[in-house]
Amino acid sequence: MKVLFAASEAVPLAKSGGLGDVTGALPKALNERGAEVRVVLPKYADIPESFLEHFETIHTFSFHFSWRHQYCGLLRGVVGGVTFYLIDNEQYFKRDGLYGYEDDPERFVFFNFAIAECLPHLDFVPDIIHCHDWQTALLPFLLKTRYAFDPLCRSVRTVFTIHNLRYQGVFGQKLFQDLIGMDDFWFWTSGLEFHGAANCMKAGLQYADRLTTVSETYAEEIQTEYWGENLDGVIRWRASELQGILNGIDTESYDPMNDPALETPYRGSVSRKRKNKTALQRELGLPVSEQIPVIGIVTRLVEQKGIDLIDRVLGDLLDEGIQLVILGAGDYRYEEMLRGAAQWRPEQIALKLGYDEGLARRIYAGSDMFLMPSKFEPCGLSQLIALRYRTVPIVRETGGLRDTVQSYNEYTGTGNGFTFASYNAHDMLHTVRRALAHYRNEEDWKTIVANGAKEDYSWSRSAKSYMSLYSELLPLRKETERWPVIS
Repeated sequence: MKVLFAASEAVPLAKSGGLGDVTGALPKALNERGAEVRVVLPKYADIPESFLEHFETIHTFSFHFSWRHQYCGLLRGVVGGVTFYLIDNEQYFKRDGLYGYEDDPERFVFFNFAIAECLPHLDFVPDIIHCHDWQTALLPFLLKTRYAFDPLCRSVRTVFTIHNLRYQGVFGQKLFQDLIGMDDFWFWTSGLEFHGAANCMKAGLQYADRLTTVSETYAEEIQTEYWGENLDGVIRWRASELQGILNGIDTESYDPMNDPALETPYRGSVSRKRKNKTALQRELGLPVSEQIPVIGIVTRLVEQKGIDLIDRVLGDLLDEGIQLVILGAGDYRYEEMLRGAAQWRPEQIALKLGYDEGLARRIYAGSDMFLMPSKFEPCGLSQLIALRYRTVPIVRETGGLRDTVQSYNEYTGTGNGFTFASYNAHDMLHTVRRALAHYRNEEDWKTIVANGAKEDYSWSRSAKSYMSLYSELLPLRKETERWPVIS
């Protein structure tokens, strides 16, 4: 079974968030189960030269992209045991960062076209192309329309995974028509119209053979009007072909026993874990004490992540005698709020704006609790990493957080964390207070930590589900291969 992952990021080459973690780790797990999975990405300027040294150019050509005539280079290399392809075009991808440019629609529409154009030159004929989020959502549409005359493109099956429905790749109708080369009639009958604009995510939802998203609960939530981001009707229409498959984490990389970022390696020892806590306190300039509860937050500072709930009850939260360690970046208003709070209570709040992989790991290891009060969370990887590092998560019951964190029950001794249902600041505060009460009971805390250690957070379970899904699609590919070519 040959699978090509089409994605805008994947570790270790390029990452801006959880998408990169998934598309970097899942291929390894699938390959271990007997698949042959390769990954295609844009050749960003940010990809470290140490990785580019492993790549060779295997094909160069130009193709018509609307009225444009664009160069495309195709590179191949093996990194971490996985074969990657890079799409090279300096006009679109030789820039700082991955996203955030005014011409992002054109950049990623080009990327989708380039993948289709490169398929005959990959030295690898995929049975399935697995597309991830809006940046590659147009590809299933192109394979079924613009490239349907090509037997290879017509026979390949597609899977489209929604990692976050909020980001859809919506832009102007006329620009979209210009890039795709569509007249008005084709645009309106294709089903890609979206409130007078065009929507890349909608293309993937309608034209992919199968749909997945990153947790069972999120698969249910996005079929509702409240969480469906104006695409709930399309998703309900494809509901029978939608499956929620929970993400995992790379347990070899995230291993507190072998993590070079940590001062003291540990597995289940609370005393050894707390050595990382005091080391974190010293590193961040906080008062050093094993007895002070430390709550960690590693997140994007955006509305989705529940930062406004923290703002609403921050004083009450700090009055519980905790230390709050925060790493992240995002909206200016949240950065300024947290910067002001850190100046107000410097002995209780340590804030680092930006992202630092080593510090993130030390926060996971050095915190007693990890707070994720998300408004919505398709899957969430941070709570899985926290559990792997024996740090107890406090989360809101939404999406993948609901599927992975079970609230501690003192009567049955079950549960691996603490949860609250309503998106309400005082419900969050009450849940933190409950967690702190059990933290101060050493036997309770050992039980909760031990419960979290029992779960399998690796990609093994998820990979099994994806392999089953791919196997369902293979007969469809074989049937399509027998179709006559219509010229």
